Amino acid sequence: MSNTLNKLKKRLESQVGKAIADYNMIEDGDTLLVCVSGGKDSYTLLSILMAMEARAPVDFKLIAMNLDQKQPGFPADVLPAYFEKIGVDFRIIEADTYSVVKEKIPEGKTTCSLCSRLRRGIIYRTAKALGANKIALGHHRDDMVHTLFLNLIFGGKLKAMPPKLVTDDGAHIVIRPLAYCAENDIARYARGMGFPIIPCNLCGSQENLQRQKIREMMQDWDRRFPGRTESVFTALQNVVPSHLADNGLFDFKGLTLGSVVPEGDTVFDAPVLPPVTPFPLPVSSEDWNLSSIY
Repeated sequence: MSNTLNKLKKRLESQVGKAIADYNMIEDGDTLLVCVSGGKDSYTLLSILMAMEARAPVDFKLIAMNLDQKQPGFPADVLPAYFEKIGVDFRIIEADTYSVVKEKIPEGKTTCSLCSRLRRGIIYRTAKALGANKIALGHHRDDMVHTLFLNLIFGGKLKAMPPKLVTDDGAHIVIRPLAYCAENDIARYARGMGFPIIPCNLCGSQENLQRQKIREMMQDWDRRFPGRTESVFTALQNVVPSHLADNGLFDFKGLTLGSVVPEGDTVFDAPVLPPVTPFPLPVSSEDWNLSSIY
């Protein structure tokens, strides 16, 4: 491994370790079902979690899972061979969701919503069958920011993609350990590691996706104003309910002259923006900081 790639690996491990510590994603005795699609993000997720499994302060187990959706031309031999090569426990689940999606969704319409619902149900059932209490997904910082703008612009909601959530049936916890990782870093790491990338012919071939338009918007912003994605992600961690307009989060109706609001009245004050760094600082908890082992 080159020195540059090794430094990048350390950075990603530090960021993943900080996310795990900040949101208590992994605990002693956990069994994680790691969803691997064959894309750069999920390969990176599995690689970093395997590095942590050997040296983390708690004991946990990893099971890699791939859902073979029976897309035409899908190289079914690639992932089993890769999993065997790296020595991880794995399951390949076969389910022809591709045909279902193509049958139900009219030509020209986006397939993501139905496809994701079908995948989610299969993943949950698999986790239950294997006794996995946590499900690890490969969404990263950019995905979370893009989701915020998708919901804001197209859905009328201030809603993003949480780093940790409980499934609707209460049976599992979904975690996103790459929450602090930049997509560019993940792409560089995947290229350096030579992961056998498998393209998605279902969602990846749709040119008019709203998410793709958001991605292009953010890429343009970052080119013209570097650091915008980092700044937006920082905002997700610094919410001020009293300066929004949601009566469910702040009691605007009950606000009187005697009310004390911690955030104060900053309407006419210059905004104080937190410094933006290219990536989070090292893990505050020494337990999850793997950089000390190198």
